[in-house]
Amino acid sequence: MDYRKYISSRVKEVEFSTIRHFFNLVYQMPDAISLCIGEPDFVTPSHIREAAKKSLDLGKTGYTPNPGLPELRKAISDYLKDRFNLNYNPESEIIVTIGASEAIDVALRTIVNPGDEILIPTPSFIAYKPCTLLAGGIPVFVPTFPEDEFKLKKNVLEKYITKNTKAIILPYPNNPTGAVMTKDDLEEIAEVIEKYDLLVISDEIYAELTYGVNHVSFASIDGMKDRTITINGFSKSFSMTGWRLGFIAAPEGLAKEILKVHQYSVTCAPSISQYAGIEALKNGMKDIEEMREEYDKRRKFLYGSLIKMGFDCFEPKGAFYIFPSIKKYGISDTEFAERLLKEEKVAVVPGSAFGENGEGFIRIAYSTSMDNLKEAVVRLENFTKRLK
Repeated sequence: MDYRKYISSRVKEVEFSTIRHFFNLVYQMPDAISLCIGEPDFVTPSHIREAAKKSLDLGKTGYTPNPGLPELRKAISDYLKDRFNLNYNPESEIIVTIGASEAIDVALRTIVNPGDEILIPTPSFIAYKPCTLLAGGIPVFVPTFPEDEFKLKKNVLEKYITKNTKAIILPYPNNPTGAVMTKDDLEEIAEVIEKYDLLVISDEIYAELTYGVNHVSFASIDGMKDRTITINGFSKSFSMTGWRLGFIAAPEGLAKEILKVHQYSVTCAPSISQYAGIEALKNGMKDIEEMREEYDKRRKFLYGSLIKMGFDCFEPKGAFYIFPSIKKYGISDTEFAERLLKEEKVAVVPGSAFGENGEGFIRIAYSTSMDNLKEAVVRLENFTKRLK
């Protein structure tokens, strides 16, 4: 039976994840080192796990309100105020989601009409394009460059705005480059947003993972809160990927419409995860600090090792990725990654997976142990010596 005729044209446009392709290959190689998945190697802190267990023991296993437990929304509101100087009403401007991934999806489905253009800086997270397509929008890719530290630049951004542009996704700190945007950088972008009357979806899932710089939330820029849907979550900062817990903070006029899509899509985030989230926000700031310090050690080691090997490499300031250029080796990033996995059993992701502007780079995740990174560096050096 030919099922293709039954499949939505929007779904047909979406491709499977290149990251998952390499991740699946690693499963066939028990002695391979995987540097391809952006998942913390830390176990969720014990006090957070105990809070979830307690909720189970107390039988708190039913539905919660669609936007999330009131206590969790209040904790999120307090967290945003304390950490990023953002003021959101927990009763009407915060929605708890099934990870930041659902938050991205429902935000786009709420604002996009067929034919609306969504600006996406590239390289960036692979899900933005398919989520835009599935919402009926048109993804428009705005390039960023290593000479600009992969920051989005005002003069480049304006070239891609048309009468059909509805919004821009701001993915900082950035996956895959590790780039961050300062307050001055964001203020320049804010001028463009206001000039062309655009909305912003600010994906700040890596907000707690910055090194030597403080994260600035786009909604904290003068005049931008009313135009911004802020997305964040627990996966990266608290090492809670499997709990699938994220949130949206947005002006009431946007939040109440997003809530419609959320409630009919998933009803609510898992109750158990929400109780864990309350504990994380109330007592988990020290956990973040300890994990961030360890990531920073790995970042410095990996960056220094790549420079010593002769890679052209931007020094990342956020997230837990590094994005070296492999152009000098004269092969494509896909061939580089495939051969590195086959010949040295080290898995990385081709930069082209993150958009055309990522071609000629590879993404290495340092969300793994220092022992793994040290061995991976040895194998990578052996591999590149053979390419010279």
